[in-house]
Amino acid sequence: MTIEQAQADVDQWIKTIGVKYFSELTNLGILMEEVGELSRLMVRKYGDQSAKPSEDPKEISDEMADVLWVLICLANQTGVNLTDALQKNIEKKTLRDAGRHKQNPKLGS
Repeated sequence: MTIEQAQADVDQWIKTIGVKYFSELTNLGILMEEVGELSRLMVRKYGDQSAKPSEDPKEISDEMADVLWVLICLANQTGVNLTDALQKNIEKKTLRDAGRHKQNPKLGS
């Protein structure tokens, strides 16, 4: 699936099953919630914290998909073509950071 197809599929789902988009500010809040859920899982799996006995272990991939879903909703609502935006962002980072990371002693082998 392409990013463009994902944006179209989410839009179709929202308009047929989800009835309508939540407001942009509501979706921003939902995005923060979803990022927090992903963060909790990442910290438990890769960080120093352990899961509480009452916590339901979830799949990191599912939480990442939740984050992506809401980000796509926001892009659709605000008229952002994520394919174009990502390509421009890659170009920006390539120009800006062409030698920066290679020269960073913290990243040496």
